[in-house]
Amino acid sequence: MDMKERTRLGLGVLSTGLLLGVLGDALLRAKPWGLNVFLWIGMLMTVLLLLVHWGRIAVTSHVNWLAFTAFLFAAVFAWRDSITLKLLDVMALLICLALLALHSRAGSIRRAGLMEYALEAASTGLYTVCGFLFLLFSDIEWKEITGGAPLRRAMALGRGFVIAVPLLLLFTGLFMAADAVFEGMVNEVLNHYFDKLFTHIFVTGFCAWVVGGFLRGTLVGKELVIQGVPRPKSLWLGIAEIGIVLGLLDLLFLCFIIVQFRYFFGGAAQIGSFTKLTYAEYARRGFFELVTVAMLVLPLLLGSQWLLRKDNPFNARLFQGLAGIQIVMLFVIMASALQRMLLYQNEYGLTELRLYTTAFMGWLAVVFIWFTATVLHGHRERFAFGAMMAGFVWIVALHLFNPEDFIVRTNVARAGVGHSFDVQYATSLSADTVPGLVAALPILTPQGRYAVAGRILERWSRPQHPDWRTWNRSRAKAWQVVRDNEVILREMACHHR
Repeated sequence: MDMKERTRLGLGVLSTGLLLGVLGDALLRAKPWGLNVFLWIGMLMTVLLLLVHWGRIAVTSHVNWLAFTAFLFAAVFAWRDSITLKLLDVMALLICLALLALHSRAGSIRRAGLMEYALEAASTGLYTVCGFLFLLFSDIEWKEITGGAPLRRAMALGRGFVIAVPLLLLFTGLFMAADAVFEGMVNEVLNHYFDKLFTHIFVTGFCAWVVGGFLRGTLVGKELVIQGVPRPKSLWLGIAEIGIVLGLLDLLFLCFIIVQFRYFFGGAAQIGSFTKLTYAEYARRGFFELVTVAMLVLPLLLGSQWLLRKDNPFNARLFQGLAGIQIVMLFVIMASALQRMLLYQNEYGLTELRLYTTAFMGWLAVVFIWFTATVLHGHRERFAFGAMMAGFVWIVALHLFNPEDFIVRTNVARAGVGHSFDVQYATSLSADTVPGLVAALPILTPQGRYAVAGRILERWSRPQHPDWRTWNRSRAKAWQVVRDNEVILREMACHHR
């Protein structure tokens, strides 16, 4: 790319960044996020593809599907209202954008390792933070556009403003100290307009800076090219060290499983006679610890395989055996954790933490199967991409499942057979729960019914002037459900008072 083409593309990126900065201020300042995120990310992906075509930039096949995936995770902001799901959507969006920036023109995502993914995320962050400076002072040759004289005049104007601002602040402060009327007028202007003006300028500038840096790194940047992260020759371990670690851990896992079969799978009588705990209390104590065990085994096995010296085929086969045994026993431990959760839920009900942790364990099970199919069979380079795609599918599945609605319906079903119902927790969740809560009102106790009705009216009555930028399907559905049942809800809330 010659200098004129680089300047031309740099100007396109700069203009696009400024435009999306203004649109970011117009759209993203409205809360809670919904349709506005979908529109803004959609425009970002659209202008990215337009700049690729306009600048005649050769890109890889990854660009289209990564842009579509980012577009998908932005779209679900306008679907579910759960805060946890939105946080997962943000994480998926950032991963897509990071991969898009580094693999738009070179490299293969499908064969990138975990270390490459981590370095690529850091590189994208650097491009995003510093890319706008490269645009202004390196990519765009201003003399090609304006010639020398206009550029010198612009710089002179800038220097004049820089000199004038501190003097204006100094004399304004003196005049305010000298005259109370002038001070009141200045304070009134600042109180009414400065905060809003500053917020608009900050949001616009921040969005423009981030978009300009991201687009510059994606379309122009080539300073950071990461292709393979070789392991230092001095950093390795032999099969003796790795074998001792994995062998002892396998023995520990086996001892734990034997205890599980004797006590936990043996029933409440066995547990009560040994621990003096109820079956549910025993289950409650161990679920999250067992999930942590499953979560720690993955980096342990990945790190061990990376450090293992592979100059002898026997080393690889022994590692496969020890790691395979550990994974098999880990699935038994995960089954124990799942059984604990079922008992835990039956006794204490369901919460977001319990549900999402269980779902996370399901994703881990898929990842361990993929680990066996790739890393243990000599295809480590394929592992990271498959694990990432499994994560994307997991997030989409959670949106389809509607976790918060499931939590409420499960706890209501428990209330129907005599268990307590946590009204405060249920009504603190998002709009996703409103249809289920309204449908469950006849099942609840009179006190719980009245409390839920009052809380629903307080939180989910349709506002007089809803902001179209924050439109969300779950919130719109909640408003409609409240409107359709408003008479009954108000009658219940009045009785509560």
